[in-house]
Amino acid sequence: GWLFWRVMACGRRSGDRKRQVILFILCVCLCQSGAETLRYSLLEEIERDSFVANISKDLGVPLSQLAARKARVVSEGNEQLFRLSQNTGVLTAKESLDREEMCPQSDTCTLVFKIFFENPLQLIRGEVEVRDVNDNSPVFPEKEMVLKILETASPGSRFPLESAQDKDVGINGLQNYSLGPNPHFSLAIRTAKDGVKYLELVLQRQLDREEQGELNLLLTATDGGSPPRSGTAQVRIVVVDANDNIPVFERETYEVRLAENSPLEQLVVRVAAADPDEGSYGKVRYAFTQTSERSRQLFQLNPTTGEIRVAGNLDFEEAKSHKMVVKATDGGGLSAHCKVQVEVLDVNDNAPEIALTSLIASIPEDAPPRTVVALFSVRDRDSGDNGRTECSIDGDLPFSLTPTFDNYYELRTSAALDRERTAEYNITITATDWGTKRLSSQESIFVQISDVNDNPPEFTQEVYTLSVTENNSPMLRIGSMKATDADAGKNAHVNYALVRQEGKEQPEVSVNAENGDVYILRPLDYEKVRAFELTVRAADGGSPPLSAQAVLRVLVRDENDNAPVLLHPPPDSSAAGELVPRWAPSGYLVAKVVAVDADAGQNAWLSYELAKATEPGLFRVGLHSGEVRTARAVTERDAARQRLLVLVRDRGQPPRSATATLAVALVDGFSEAHLRVSEETPAAEPEGPLTLYLIASLVCVSALFLATAVATVVVKVRRGRRSEAETLPTFPTIGTESSAGSLPRSYMYDVCFAAGTVNSEFRFLRPLFPCFPAGLPPGPGEQRSSVCS
Repeated sequence: GWLFWRVMACGRRSGDRKRQVILFILCVCLCQSGAETLRYSLLEEIERDSFVANISKDLGVPLSQLAARKARVVSEGNEQLFRLSQNTGVLTAKESLDREEMCPQSDTCTLVFKIFFENPLQLIRGEVEVRDVNDNSPVFPEKEMVLKILETASPGSRFPLESAQDKDVGINGLQNYSLGPNPHFSLAIRTAKDGVKYLELVLQRQLDREEQGELNLLLTATDGGSPPRSGTAQVRIVVVDANDNIPVFERETYEVRLAENSPLEQLVVRVAAADPDEGSYGKVRYAFTQTSERSRQLFQLNPTTGEIRVAGNLDFEEAKSHKMVVKATDGGGLSAHCKVQVEVLDVNDNAPEIALTSLIASIPEDAPPRTVVALFSVRDRDSGDNGRTECSIDGDLPFSLTPTFDNYYELRTSAALDRERTAEYNITITATDWGTKRLSSQESIFVQISDVNDNPPEFTQEVYTLSVTENNSPMLRIGSMKATDADAGKNAHVNYALVRQEGKEQPEVSVNAENGDVYILRPLDYEKVRAFELTVRAADGGSPPLSAQAVLRVLVRDENDNAPVLLHPPPDSSAAGELVPRWAPSGYLVAKVVAVDADAGQNAWLSYELAKATEPGLFRVGLHSGEVRTARAVTERDAARQRLLVLVRDRGQPPRSATATLAVALVDGFSEAHLRVSEETPAAEPEGPLTLYLIASLVCVSALFLATAVATVVVKVRRGRRSEAETLPTFPTIGTESSAGSLPRSYMYDVCFAAGTVNSEFRFLRPLFPCFPAGLPPGPGEQRSSVCS
């Protein structure tokens, strides 16, 4: 730990972040390869919350770092024995420690703990040796021991006694025995190779039953504590008549190997002692002596047959061997002893235990590979291969296990994570031992992947085409744009906004920032703007935000809001006058009504009809051409002056219309007067007002036609240049040819006056027939042009 903080301090002083990371990794490797163990010792039976060590001082870690790095103490096993204060750095005992309870089978008692730092990850091993306190007195199995000794026993004979038991160890354990003063016996103490003291009573002077049939001795066991503790037992000596044979065991020591999963009543061993005496002196009975209480609970001795059977559940992890002493006593009270040593064989009866030390419940999806997710340990209480374990992860998951030290494992990421693909993982860790019959256990770890703003919004379409009818109401909703984001939370919250283009006037359109609804702010005019495009950006709420763009195309639909406009005859002039000769046949062209409509489509398709006439049957009007022609031949009965009212109407809903008034004069001497003048005057100059009227009318019509044609060409050229300058495509409208009404319909006129002739000729040369929309037949007297494009 001291080395770790020295390395981190060097990294901070250098100011080089990369060097600090490298030094940290090097430090972790050094710590894992050869981490120093903190060792402490304390006396048992200390009070609760007693001081154990100052971890902050021993590791050289400032108190502020203890809390910042979330330091905590983890004890081995299920019970947590110590507590670490992050405020003071002091390690204390949570409860009073009893060495005899925690380590009943061991002379030394060492408790292992680990100091765990979460950020960055570090483990430091610690050991606390619980030193023995002389808190247990020696205790004899029986308060009174009875020995039957033949009066013929010779001096020097030895008689085993029950040994005392002391739960303390070392100097605090059993040290010495003493026997009360008496004239016949002394005490002998023998120490076996395993350190166990055996107590024997030695006969010093011949017994005489007739002199004294019973003796009472006080046996005292003393430990080496300060102050020492002692325990006593009464030894009652019964002097019996002569029994010259004692039982003899076949073997002095019986050694048996027994599996820990041996069933109850299984035969362990049969001890046998022979006594050649007859009668009751030759009958031998068996009993345990100098045997621990736990061994007496696990094994049962038949006093008659000498069979030792399993009486309890053996556990290799509790005790690897059991030592018992069997006493064989004949009917005369003579006895002999043998030892029974049972070695417990380990069986794979304990599954591995997984203890989770640390877990990061949520990790970001951009966490790099090898990121530590969890730290856990695996323990198997069996031995050998039965206690060796291995860990694995079930399923094909982007995680791996890395062993560290002391059976600790780290769960790390092994590949890049994607929350949009998998938002959470339920990781099942399986720990399996290496036993012949392999046992395993599982632990499930739930890890949630937190979102990172790594996905931009996506529009459902690249181009959104919406339409609106002109003259719309303000703040009219015409549609919506939709963008989705695969992220979560604020990273998936999408806001919409128009992309402003510098130097370009922004149309009156608004996009709702929350839901993408598109609104038209003010009324639009189809005759000014027919279509426009905008760029809409969708940005998420991440930091930094990600965005995407889509094209919004708005088409303006035409509405029949414009009435036809008359070009000929002009609406503000007096009624136009037309001259028609009396000899005009049926179909004679009288005049042409020219009108235009600023709308589009069928709203601009114009039709002409004769609304009112002085003589309705004399004239007719072309439905689509606007040409006024005679419906029959002119007769003498027809009035000289005719007045016509022509109605021009579009096809909108509702339709709009305009009217034109024509005045027609029927001239009787139109041709004869011209002929007479020609015969009398050899010159070619025309005379008379009729000729002047005709020429003036022809000049007016021709000039009007030329002006209209030039204006049409100029308008189309300007529109073409404007569409080329803009990036927006142009959309053809239905009835483009008819949008100008019946304006571009031209005729070539040729007027011939022959000098000196009686008749003059007024004829039409190659009329330019208009193109009619598909499905519309030409009117009476009209024909469809074969050159319509």
